[in-house]
Amino acid sequence: MSDTRNEGFDDFLDAVEDGDPYYLEGPAGDGSLPPRRIDPATGSRELTEKPLPETGEIVTHTQTHVASPGFADDAPFVVAVAEFGPVKITGQMREIDAEDVEIGQTVDIGIDRSETMEERLVVFRPSE
Repeated sequence: MSDTRNEGFDDFLDAVEDGDPYYLEGPAGDGSLPPRRIDPATGSRELTEKPLPETGEIVTHTQTHVASPGFADDAPFVVAVAEFGPVKITGQMREIDAEDVEIGQTVDIGIDRSETMEERLVVFRPSE
């Protein structure tokens, strides 16, 4: 387990754990996640914290059977990309069998720990 704090990203993970997830909105209305400091669309440093929508929708997913050493004990697992309003977030699926994960499925965001390194990571669970 790492004691090094990744400013911005760890703040985002803390916010998700606290039930107040957010994204950063640029002047053109586009969204990104911390630790971004510059809007990629406009180059502006004027980013505003906005509440992340409560649920997201899976846009793609894959099952990993052979993982990198940092996730070796977690395999097999499903990684999905879910769209939460203007941002896409990558996370591991939890509380669902791999064959039941579907594009268009509604998910909630959360934080859990990897089995291998005990590191915090973004996870998705099917919405009820």
